[in-house]
Amino acid sequence: MQLIFGNNPPEWLTFRKALPAALAVFLFAPVLATEVSAQTLNERLAARQQSSKQSRMVVDAREVVYDRDRDRVSAVGDVQILYQGRTLQADRVTYDRKNRRVYAEGNARLTEADGTKSFSDRFDLTDDFRDGFIDSLRVETPNKTRFSAARAERTGGEQTVFDRGTFTACEPCKDNPEKPPLWQVKAARIIHNNSEQRIYYENASIEFWGVPVAWFPYFASPDPTVSRLSGVLAPRFISRTRLGYGASLPVFWAMAPNYDLTVTPSFFSRQGFHGDALWRHRTENGSYNIRVNGIFQQDRRAFDSRPFAGAGDKTFRGSISSRGKFYLNEKWTFGWDGAIATDKFYFTDYKVKPSSLTNTYFTESISKVYFQGRGERSWFDLSAYHFLGLSTTDWQPQIGNAAPSFDFDRRFTPDTIGGELKLTANMAAINRDAAFYQPLPLAGGNFVPTTLLYNNSEGQYYACRYNSGGVAVGSYTPGQCLLRGFAGQYVRGSVDLSWRRQFIDPVGQVWTPFVGLRGDLAFLQVRQSGFNAPNDAFGGAGYGNDKQAAFFGGNADNYLFRGMPSIGIEYRYPFFAMSSFGTHHIEPIAQLIVRPNEQRIGKLPNEDAQSLVFDENSIFSLNKFSGYDRVEGGTRLNYGGRYSFSGNNGTYASLLFGQSIHLYGRNSYAQYDLANTGRNSGLEGRQSHFVAAATIQPNLNSAFTVRGRFDEKTLGLKRLDVEGTTRVIERVHLTALYSRIAPQPELGYTLRREGVYLKTNVDLPNNFYATGSVLFDLDRYLTQNIVNPAGNTSPWSVSGTMLGVGYKDECTDLSLTYSRTYNDYLTGTNQRTTTYMMRLELRELGETSIARRTTR
Repeated sequence: MQLIFGNNPPEWLTFRKALPAALAVFLFAPVLATEVSAQTLNERLAARQQSSKQSRMVVDAREVVYDRDRDRVSAVGDVQILYQGRTLQADRVTYDRKNRRVYAEGNARLTEADGTKSFSDRFDLTDDFRDGFIDSLRVETPNKTRFSAARAERTGGEQTVFDRGTFTACEPCKDNPEKPPLWQVKAARIIHNNSEQRIYYENASIEFWGVPVAWFPYFASPDPTVSRLSGVLAPRFISRTRLGYGASLPVFWAMAPNYDLTVTPSFFSRQGFHGDALWRHRTENGSYNIRVNGIFQQDRRAFDSRPFAGAGDKTFRGSISSRGKFYLNEKWTFGWDGAIATDKFYFTDYKVKPSSLTNTYFTESISKVYFQGRGERSWFDLSAYHFLGLSTTDWQPQIGNAAPSFDFDRRFTPDTIGGELKLTANMAAINRDAAFYQPLPLAGGNFVPTTLLYNNSEGQYYACRYNSGGVAVGSYTPGQCLLRGFAGQYVRGSVDLSWRRQFIDPVGQVWTPFVGLRGDLAFLQVRQSGFNAPNDAFGGAGYGNDKQAAFFGGNADNYLFRGMPSIGIEYRYPFFAMSSFGTHHIEPIAQLIVRPNEQRIGKLPNEDAQSLVFDENSIFSLNKFSGYDRVEGGTRLNYGGRYSFSGNNGTYASLLFGQSIHLYGRNSYAQYDLANTGRNSGLEGRQSHFVAAATIQPNLNSAFTVRGRFDEKTLGLKRLDVEGTTRVIERVHLTALYSRIAPQPELGYTLRREGVYLKTNVDLPNNFYATGSVLFDLDRYLTQNIVNPAGNTSPWSVSGTMLGVGYKDECTDLSLTYSRTYNDYLTGTNQRTTTYMMRLELRELGETSIARRTTR
C-alpha cells in the first residue's frame, strides 16, 4: 500500500494493504510552516502549491497503524518512506506526532539524496530526518568510503558526530566481514561537517590490519565529496647526497572555486630552506598556472664547481615556470608553456619538474608560445620555441631558438578534377650564437667521437679540434667535421601544393597518379665572429664561428630560392583469399617519382632534417627526409610487397619488404650537406638497402615486431630492431627491446651501437605486484669508464636498473622502488646515481613519499 501524506492527518485507526491507494491521508508529515511574501493572490497560491509539493511524503508499507491515545502513527512491514530526496527503510517506522520524532527499527537504512547510505539497528530522528541519534551506525558514501560508530548524533542535517568512530576507504573482506580492513582511522570522535566539507579526527590512530602504526591528537581531511579544499597536504621526506635530509609540507589554499594557491616550504639539512609556490587559475575559456621556487644555498661546496658539471658557487638558485591554454572558440586555441632557471642544473638537483621538461635521454626544457587553429580539413600553428639544454654537455650559445615557427595544412576535394588537393606551408626562423660542431674520424685514427673544449667562462662546448695529448691535431673543415648547428640567422619559408587521385580498373588494380610543386625561399646570415666572449682554451677566436664559410661554400649571406616539381604514380594490386581459419591479404606495391635534382645542397643549413631512418615506415614516402630543410630529388622507383593474415581466433601476422632504386639525376642521399644527412643511411647507393618488417600477434596478450635493414649485395645486417610484449603466464607481463645499428662513420658513429632493454611486471596474489627493468649497453657507449674499466671486455654492461614491489587495491597504493642509472661518459662526470623511494597513498586521506638519492 502506498500513501501520500501532506499536512493535517485525520484520526483513523488502521490502514491495511488492501486499502485503495487513492485514499491519501496526512499522518506522517509534519506541519511545515512556510512564510509567503507574495503580494498577489496568484503569487500566494503558487507559493503554497510549491510548499506543499516540497513537503509531500510518500509512504509504502504493509500496514499503517494510528495510536490515538499516544498520538503515534506506525508503518509496519517493508517500510519505505520518501521525503525531500531522502529514503528511509526499516521493518517498522513510528512517528511520534506529539514530540515530532521518527523512530526506525529493524534493518533500518537511510539513503541521502547524494547516495550516501546509513545503516543502523535503530534511528531516532526528527520529523524532517535532519537531526537525531543513531545506534551502531555504519555509513557508506557513493565513492565507497565507510564510517562506523557505536553511537552517532546528527545535528541540523549538516554535522554528524561519530563516538568511537572509524573511517576507511577499503572494502570489507567478502569471506570475513568482521576482519579489520587493510587500513582504517580510529578516533575518539569523528566529526563530519557537511557545510565545511571537512572531516575532523580527535585522538586518532591509523591502523594497518588492526595494528596501530601512527597516532595523532588531531587532524582533518576533506570529505569524500570534494576534490579541493584548503588545508595542509601530506608531507614528503627526502634524503639526497647534495641536499641532506629534508621534508616538504605543502599547504593548499582554495581561494575561490576557480583559483587556488599551493605553497610548499621545504627544509634540507645541508642546504637550508627551499620555497615553492604554485598559483592556478581557471577562467571561462581556459586556465593557466604560475610556479615560482628558489633557495639560498648554505653549502655551495656540495655541487661541482666546474661550470659544465655543476652549479658552481651560486648562492641563490631558482626557477619560474608557467603554463596556460585558452580556447578562443571551437576552432582556435592560444597558449604557452615555459620555464627559466638560474642554472641548467637546478631542475635536476632539486627535482623541480615543470611541464616544459622533456623525457628523452638528453633532457631539455622546451618553452613555447602557440596560436593554433583546427578545421575539418585544415590545421594552423604559429609558435615560438626556446630550448634550454639541461645535459652536462649542453652549452646554451650552441642551442638555437625558433621564433617564429609556422605550419599550415589544408585539404580540398575539387569537383572538376576529383581526387585530393593538398596545400602545406612551413616557415621557421632560427637564431644561434655559437656554431655546433661534431668531429669525424681521421684517416687511420681512432678517437672519442665527440671532442669537448673548455672555456673558463662558459664551460665545455662541442668543437671540431681533436685533442690528442693536449695537441690540436684536426681542423674545422668538411670531411673532418660536421656542422650540426650553424651560428647566425636563418629564415626559410616553404609552400607545397600537391594533388593525387585514386583509380581502380576493372580487374582491381589501384592506380594513383600524383603531381606536386614545392618552393622554398631562404635568407641566411652566417655569424663569422664570436659574441664578445673570451677565447677558448686552445687560443681560437669566436668558438669556430669564423670557420663556417668553408662549410657553406662561400654562401655566408644570401637570399636563396629552391624549387622542386614532381610527378609520379603509385601502383597496388591487392589480393584477398578467404579460408576456414582466416583472411589472407597480398599486395604488390610500386611507386615511380620523377623530379629534377635537389638544389642548394650544403648551401643552406640543415636544422630540421638531420634524423633519417630508412625502414618500412619511410620506404614509400615521397620525401624521406624528416623535415623541410632537405627535399628529395632525382627520379626514384620504390617497390615492395605486403602480406597480412587475420585469423578467426584473433591471431594476426604481417610482412612488408621493399627497396628503393635511384634511376636518374643526382641522388640526394649521396650528397654531403652540413650534417651529412643521408650518408650511411642505406639510400646513398643507386640501389638502396633492403628493408623488411614482420609482426606476429599469436593472441591478444602477445605481439612481436622485427624490422631490419640489409645490404643490397651481401644481405649483411645493417640495422635490426626487435620488440615484443607477452604474458609468459597469466600474471607475468614481459617487454623486450633489442637494437643493433652498424657503424655510421660519416655521421660520427665509429662503433656499432647495440643494446637490450628488458622489463617485467608480475601480478602477485592478493593485490601485490613486482616490477623490474634492466638496460644492457652491449657496446659500452654509456658505461665506459664507469662499470667497464680498462681490460673489462664483457659486452653485458648494465647502464640502468630498476626494481620495485608494491601493493594496490581500491583504497591503498604502496610502492617501494630502487633504481640505478649511469651518466653518459661523454659528460666526463663518470657518475652513478642510486635512488631508493617509498610512496604511500591512502585514498581520501592523501599521499606521502620518502626518497633517498646518492651520487658518486
